[in-house]
Amino acid sequence: MTWRSPLALVRDYLQGQRAREKDLRNLVSNLPYEGLEKRKQPNRYFLSNAIKTTKYTLLFFIPMNLFEQFHRLANLYFVGLAILNFVPAVNAFQPDVALIPICVILSLTALKDAWEDFRRYQSDRKLNNTPCFIYSRKEKQFVQRRWKDVRVGDFVKVVYNEIIPADLLLLHTSDPSGVCLIETANLDGETNLKQRTVVSGLCNTSPEFEPESFNSIVVCEKPNNNLNHFKCYVEKPDKEKVGAGIESLLLRGCTVRNTDHAVGFVVYAGHETKSMLNNNGPRYKRSKLERKLNTDVIFCVILLFTMCLIGALGHFLWLQALPSVPPYLVPDSNGHLDSPSLSAFYMFFTMIILLQILIPISLYVSIELVKIGQIFFITNDADLYDDDTEVRMQCRALNITEDLGQIEYIFSDKTGTLTENKMVFRRCSIVGTEYPHKENAIRLALLAEVDLEEEVIFNQHPQPPQTSWSLDAEDTNSQDSHRRGSRCKSKVAASAQSDVAFSSPLETEVIPDRKLLQQISRAESSSRRKTDPYLDFFLALAICNTVVVSMATAQRRRVSVSPHAWQTNNALDTLSNVVKNAGCIFTSCWRKPKRNRTVSEGSALEDDSFQPPLKMTGTVNTNGIQTYSLHTPSQGDKPAATLDNLRYEAESPDEAALVYAAKAYGFTLLARTPDSVTVRLPSGEDLVFEVLDTLTFDSNRKRMSVLVRHPITKEYVLYTKGADSAIMELLGTPYAEHLMTRNIAADTQHHLDCYAKEGLRTLCITKKVVSDNVYESWLVDRQRALAAIDNREELIMDTAVQLEKNLSLLGATGIEDRLQENVPDTIMALREAGIQVWVLTGDKPETAVNIGYACRLLEKDDLVINMSCKNKLACTSILDCTLEEVRRYSQDPRNVDTTPDISLVIDGCTLTMAMSPDLQERFVDLAKRCRSVLCCRVTPLQKSRVVKVIREKLKVMTLAVGDGANDVNMIQAADVGIGISGQEGMQAVMASDFAISRFKHLKKLLLVHGHWCYTRLANMIIYFLYKNVAYVNLLFWYQFFCGFSATAMVDYWLMIFFNLFFTSVPPIMFGIMDRDVSAEMLLGVPELYRTGQGAGQYKFSTFWVSILDAFYQSLVCFFIPYLVYMDSDIGIFTFGTPLNTVSLFTILVHLSIEIKTWTVVHWVVMFGSVALYFIVTLAYSAICVTCNPPSNPYWILQNQMADPMFYLICIISTVVALLPRYMFHVLKNSIAPSPLVQARHLDRLDSSTKEQWIKEWRSFRGGGQVKRSRLSTPPSPTLENSVDINPETPTAAENMEDDFTLNVTSQRPVHT
Repeated sequence: MTWRSPLALVRDYLQGQRAREKDLRNLVSNLPYEGLEKRKQPNRYFLSNAIKTTKYTLLFFIPMNLFEQFHRLANLYFVGLAILNFVPAVNAFQPDVALIPICVILSLTALKDAWEDFRRYQSDRKLNNTPCFIYSRKEKQFVQRRWKDVRVGDFVKVVYNEIIPADLLLLHTSDPSGVCLIETANLDGETNLKQRTVVSGLCNTSPEFEPESFNSIVVCEKPNNNLNHFKCYVEKPDKEKVGAGIESLLLRGCTVRNTDHAVGFVVYAGHETKSMLNNNGPRYKRSKLERKLNTDVIFCVILLFTMCLIGALGHFLWLQALPSVPPYLVPDSNGHLDSPSLSAFYMFFTMIILLQILIPISLYVSIELVKIGQIFFITNDADLYDDDTEVRMQCRALNITEDLGQIEYIFSDKTGTLTENKMVFRRCSIVGTEYPHKENAIRLALLAEVDLEEEVIFNQHPQPPQTSWSLDAEDTNSQDSHRRGSRCKSKVAASAQSDVAFSSPLETEVIPDRKLLQQISRAESSSRRKTDPYLDFFLALAICNTVVVSMATAQRRRVSVSPHAWQTNNALDTLSNVVKNAGCIFTSCWRKPKRNRTVSEGSALEDDSFQPPLKMTGTVNTNGIQTYSLHTPSQGDKPAATLDNLRYEAESPDEAALVYAAKAYGFTLLARTPDSVTVRLPSGEDLVFEVLDTLTFDSNRKRMSVLVRHPITKEYVLYTKGADSAIMELLGTPYAEHLMTRNIAADTQHHLDCYAKEGLRTLCITKKVVSDNVYESWLVDRQRALAAIDNREELIMDTAVQLEKNLSLLGATGIEDRLQENVPDTIMALREAGIQVWVLTGDKPETAVNIGYACRLLEKDDLVINMSCKNKLACTSILDCTLEEVRRYSQDPRNVDTTPDISLVIDGCTLTMAMSPDLQERFVDLAKRCRSVLCCRVTPLQKSRVVKVIREKLKVMTLAVGDGANDVNMIQAADVGIGISGQEGMQAVMASDFAISRFKHLKKLLLVHGHWCYTRLANMIIYFLYKNVAYVNLLFWYQFFCGFSATAMVDYWLMIFFNLFFTSVPPIMFGIMDRDVSAEMLLGVPELYRTGQGAGQYKFSTFWVSILDAFYQSLVCFFIPYLVYMDSDIGIFTFGTPLNTVSLFTILVHLSIEIKTWTVVHWVVMFGSVALYFIVTLAYSAICVTCNPPSNPYWILQNQMADPMFYLICIISTVVALLPRYMFHVLKNSIAPSPLVQARHLDRLDSSTKEQWIKEWRSFRGGGQVKRSRLSTPPSPTLENSVDINPETPTAAENMEDDFTLNVTSQRPVHT
């Protein structure tokens, strides 16, 4: 290795720093420079692929760890006192003795940090030495190397099921279409496959990729942590630029699936890869209790300085009062004595050293241990374990467990959080005609009934085929879908957990609508089949998505549950029995009166006389229910096994539901490549569409499109799907001339409104035929946008908007997302606990309101305020009017003891105006008077802003819960963030403080564990501060009898052991295991949670009462022994030993009074502490004669224990010291018992008596019993007879016409 001057090294370092900080990087292949020294490598300035996540090195561990520990001010304080004790003029103890406590604390922390860092080192070494394949020019092939050998500019080959070692620009794959499928579960938790494509126009000439032929320049952006965006272009030798994005980037940590091998060019390595930039480590937050504790520690410091000042002043006055110099004041070598003022100055610092334990050095360590214990019990709670997904509760933030017991506001997402995120295709509308899919609704109703009743007895006798459907059965289902979803346990869907996401039988099996099947059959046989809207509608469902098609044999198994299936013979017979039994079940179980409904011509209820030659195929799903599809048995029936092996890997459940719906009607998505999509028609004919471009979904456009070339007509066709708010304004000419007589848009909008009121998620489907000239012109702009680096996203979106105009409406779909289990009960319990619940969703207001009633966020007796306006003036007016009405109600003398149940529903546009600076105060004032708030059509940024505004303006504890990437900002903005590990990946979980698998777990997490964690830690901290003050004051009172000379009447070693060993474990176990109220009582009476909200139990007054109590107890513990031994000739340690023993008994018995639940652990720790004290003190008194010269504690305790006066002093002092506290508890709990005390009394009763008392007590307190009866939902307006039952509520059309809408509903409509 050649020697290089330091200046050259510095110059290289600065050049590398500048190269890494550039916005654009020019990367070239390393192959021409293989074997040359590093300074001649073109990519030498970029980081290698070796990673290092350790914080320390072996050589510098001690100084670096000490430097990190000294960031905690408490450690600096005690080290400073230990150093001060080395100054002879002010020392109170032996210098080496004073170092013991802080050394023990620093050593324990250092050992913990060293162990954690060693584990990180082992993980790094294992990862860096993972084998991979790098191309070598010398060996003309890919050779095996290690991950740490990978460099930017290398060519890396990854094979099937291999983890990608660095961020690679995909250049070649074994797939002829240039596709590589990857699984990103290690990054975002999503198990569905993502499709990556090679950079177009590069390395496609030969089947075998030759890295040495690659002589282009890769220009990419500076590394960033955005996993969804990547800006890059490849400049060929002829200066042609080829754009590339995230669709061509293989990210480090992902796994290659369903692809034999792929070759990529390394663009980012090591710590510059996107996965490493997203690895931020554990989250650190300061809890509310910790912030209060810091304030109280400051008060303790002030108290300490006050006591030291009193000691210094007393020492000065004592010296001044001496008539002459006493013999025990020894002068220095020069015979000089310090003046009283200088001695008092020195005494101030000596007193600080003596009374230093008033600031609890071990409290912070104890708090960390208590939180670890609390987290252990939370994560191992069987009630928080989800059997279906085999996922337990996760605590990702280790220091805010007590915040769970102080929550006042909860902000929740809807989809995937309150609902299952299992999308079920329910209804559709095609060119203005609605198809209700009643047969499929009955199937879903049966699944819900099976869950609810646990078993359904079928009629086993043969039944004649049924040719018509029961109206009553469908009615019952349509009314009760959300209520049933809220009650069911999702057992069918969960137990049928498939290999891939969004593929349970509940989601994949769709029973087609009979009339729609007939319409498709007519379209297939007509001469206009190439431009038929029905065919185009289902082609759009099958094509307009990003679903990846794979075979069943290539999947990764996630959960395997053996389902039980019922054996049946005929699909139609089974379906007929299902319908008949469903009607009986609905009538007998729910006893619900029927509604009169009008059957439209679009209904499939009437008998069908048209019977085309259809072929029926039936399959039995994992739940034993047979589903069927009908298609014409024409020439191309392929083997069924081929279709059965198809698996759809969708990025969202909506896409999967639409693809499975299309498949149910015979439009089967067979294959997808970057350049083509293959769809099988009901006739069996396979159509291969050339994919020209995919305009992906984004939150601004709220739609996605796929541009294809039709294989028959050769036309450029743009299929688009998206939200009705984004699609309806882009419509142009109707689909066909013969349909112009009908207002398709108006009819479809009416159907969409009805879908939304039923709680269904809606999408509009459109088509557009693009002319050749328009396409060629647009393609130039598109390629320019794709190759751009600056403003690439904006340019790409502009090209999409440019093409998505003058669309022809095909129809709309309605998809149901059912509520999770026990969501209504959970929301009711949280509300009774004094927590205000907000739901922030991107759904339409009608959909959100329906879900709100179903989950009991909104109640039938609520005063519901609907805010929707289009301008700021209207928003100001509506806020002022509403606030005035609410204030007038509260000021009315007749409403003094009543509180209106007000709920607010507001859309995203109105929310933006209401959150403006001039209206923000009024909006917050209105929101805090509402019991629940429902925000619709909100963006992720709006969600986070709402949380921040409420938290900062109202100074309340907030909790945000969500399951998707769009909830991350909201989760991070709240005091406590909770992620739900659902079907949309793990982004929310990775950004959260706690992770649960179901929304219902929030109930026990907050009401039980949150309450326990807060009360335990609050009481432990108060006790810890009391304990230290009570013990320190013994030393302080003694100063009045020793001339304030900082003399201690207890041996220094025993003083250190007292706080370090004798009294440290009991409060820790108290903080981990104490239970003031049982879990059953906390869940049965949610109002008990209110005791932790606001100031909670850890109040300013509580702190000072404990301090005053500590002063009183210390006075008793000091002066009773003092009065007993007054005028006697006992030694200083003979006097101090009873004080020390009495203090131990008083402190431990004080804790016994505070403990609410005694366990074996508590008894062992209590008696163990006493035994340890006597054993250590006896041993120390027996063997340590000269441990602390000139004092001599020899045989002190042994002599004391032989004196009956010692025991009498211990008993009398302990009783007198604790009598006031005990009497206070007795009187308080007898005369004015708190809710927690009453709950503890109820805990002692038997189960039946306890339940009866709970009902009466809650009724007396106004909480009301948690309603566990079947939950009712708001009316579901039907498409056949859409009548507004509540005349006070304007329709959606009226809302759009007015400048603003203030709709106040005082009573929820009830079914009749």
